[in-house]
Amino acid sequence: MWVLLKGLILGFSIAAPVGPIGVLCIRRTLAYGRWHGLVSGLGAATADFLYGCVAAFGLTIVSDFLLDYASWIRLLGGLFLIYLGITTLRSKPSEQAADAQESTSLLGAYASTLVLTLTNPVTILAFTAIFAGLGLVGSSQSSAGVLVTGVFIGSAVWWLLLSAMVSLFRHRFTPRWLQWVNWLSGGVILLFGVVQLIP
Repeated sequence: MWVLLKGLILGFSIAAPVGPIGVLCIRRTLAYGRWHGLVSGLGAATADFLYGCVAAFGLTIVSDFLLDYASWIRLLGGLFLIYLGITTLRSKPSEQAADAQESTSLLGAYASTLVLTLTNPVTILAFTAIFAGLGLVGSSQSSAGVLVTGVFIGSAVWWLLLSAMVSLFRHRFTPRWLQWVNWLSGGVILLFGVVQLIP
């Protein structure tokens, strides 16, 4: 239970800082509703779980491959963020409620944040360092499994809370406010994409 609790705290802490994924989830919650925000967050939680597995189980072949091609993966992630930022900047709230041309499926929301989060392979180094700090390097596979399960649950709890809180205030946002949200979130996501392209 103590290992699970450590994983929960770790997963929550990793997910909580508002980066490009957080901005994207907030924007999707406002535009499409709570479920789109939550499912987008679960995509990020799944990526954290996968990278946690790589670090916890010592899958050096996978981690070495990802780190060897980290610059290319970061490039793809940065370009994807720029694309999302531009798409968000150009979208109009009045069309979002009636037009489904933008990918609004739950599967699409999940997959896009999963892929986007996986484009940051340096996360493996962060997990490895944190696991070492917690004294979990070289622990049994059962302990590692409990830990990464806790990471996933903790991350998922954060995304549930975030989407629920944003959803509570969703009805108060007029189309004009939503347009400002699109411009602000699109600009932030675009900026994160540009920063990710900087070596």
